[in-house]
Amino acid sequence: MRYIRSVSATPDDWSTRHSVLTMARRAAVLVNALTPDAPDPGVVAEVLRAYGEDGPLGLTPRDVGLMCVAAGRLREVFAAEDTDAAAGALNRLLRAHTGRLRLTSHGGGAPWHPHLDRDDDAPWDEWFLASSCMALTVLLWDRQRPPGAVCVSSACRDVFIALGSGPERRYCSRRCATRERVAAHRARATGGPAQPR
Repeated sequence: MRYIRSVSATPDDWSTRHSVLTMARRAAVLVNALTPDAPDPGVVAEVLRAYGEDGPLGLTPRDVGLMCVAAGRLREVFAAEDTDAAAGALNRLLRAHTGRLRLTSHGGGAPWHPHLDRDDDAPWDEWFLASSCMALTVLLWDRQRPPGAVCVSSACRDVFIALGSGPERRYCSRRCATRERVAAHRARATGGPAQPR
């Protein structure tokens, strides 16, 4: 299995920081960061900065709460069992929660690029949901497979972007895959049920 780490780009490498794949990975990392009961706005801001946002972000607890709702909606795409279900989930989100496709340069501060949020000053939750839908839609279109999945480890429910031409990826990380293999090995050795640690 191949596990892809996040892209680290130089600050002036705009195309790498804003590629479809990078934006899809950002969606997965944000969905995971926004899953806990009370996500920390500082942690969410760190993720946004790691994926190219700069300047003062001004994330409030209310912004993060609304982003949690968006993350819950996006989780349905990652949890889809097949391509048709993922496409259906994306179509519902695109229909209900995005604006028209438009190009923006943010007033000349960035290269021209597409957006699906309603305007450049859209609230964080709208931007997160719209940009994530766009990236996941393009990945599904390009690969004709669900763009991601939910880790099957019983100790983890993180989402991840599934890539590669090899066998279907089932775990979000090597750590989860190893933990499950070790638990299964111990269970076979002792004759008991697998208990990941």
